[in-house]
Formats: sequence, structure tokens, C-alpha cells
Amino acid sequence: MPPVFVWWIGEEEVDPDLMEHVRRHLSSAFGAPAVLWDRDARPHHAYDARRKQHASGVILRWLLENGPAEGKVLGITDRDLFIPILTYVFGEAQLGGRAALVSTARLYEDVELYGPRLFEERLAKEAVHEVGHAFGLVHCASEGCVMGRSPAVREVDEKTSDLCEACRARLAEPGKGA
Repeated sequence: MPPVFVWWIGEEEVDPDLMEHVRRHLSSAFGAPAVLWDRDARPHHAYDARRKQHASGVILRWLLENGPAEGKVLGITDRDLFIPILTYVFGEAQLGGRAALVSTARLYEDVELYGPRLFEERLAKEAVHEVGHAFGLVHCASEGCVMGRSPAVREVDEKTSDLCEACRARLAEPGKGA
């Protein structure tokens, strides 16, 4: 398995403990080295003033141009993301590609009621989900699988942070981990 580089590309100050939490989940889920990576560059050109959000596709292309030359790269941002056909997305990835992206912006819902651990787990789940797409995994209908669809934060909460047995088997197929 190629390494996964985890890169904070948000505007606010990075939380090193949060990034380490995500890194550990990725390494565990994929059995691949996950490495915290950083450069000063940020994708400032992705903002859409009409929508008051950032275009995730633009950021994915930017990650490929500015990220590490090998392995997979997961960009984590605090900016709200969209794709043209949806109001918002928690993240996006190139299916079978090198780049994945997750936003923290909409993962804070109800955190004040349940505590920061809820937010940490949501981010870890969405990170594993999007990197799973980069490893070639598609959405899964198995109950609790991290690769399940999450149109709203409540569906994120209902998932585990793990791949189901079927997704693990697909990941082990030749060419999936490349």
C-alpha cells in the first residue's frame, strides 16, 4: 500500500492532536503508512463568492499539483465545500486516484451537546471514507461500513470508522491499493 499523506490546508490554526487522531485511523484502516505532511501553500483560489463556499474539485486538482509526488494525499480544511450538484459535501476524492479532501466545516453539529470526541470521530470517519475512494472503493450498503453514504451528519454518526469485510476484500484485490 502506498503511503497516505495527511495535510492540513485550512485557514485556522491546525490542531496537532486532531491530525494525529486522523493519521492513526487512516493507518489502521488501510494498513498503510500515514504521515503528517505540511507546506505553507493553501488553495485560496477555490472560493466561489456566489455560493460562499469552496469548490472541492478545484481543491482536489490543487492537491495533485502541490502535494507530495507519491502516494495518496488527504487535504483537511476548515472551509465549507461544495460540488455543483449538491448544496454541500463533507469531502470528495478521485475514485482510484491520488487526492482526497475532507472539510471540518459541517462536522461540528451538536458537538456542544455531546463533546469534542464526537467531532474527532466524525472527522476520522470522513477521512477514512474519502481515502477509501482514492484507493478505489465505492459506496457500500453494509450496515455500519465507513464507506456508506453520508448525506447528513447523522449518517456519519451511524457508521463505524472501519471498513466492512466486503470492502476489505475489495481493497485487497490486485490494483486497488495502488
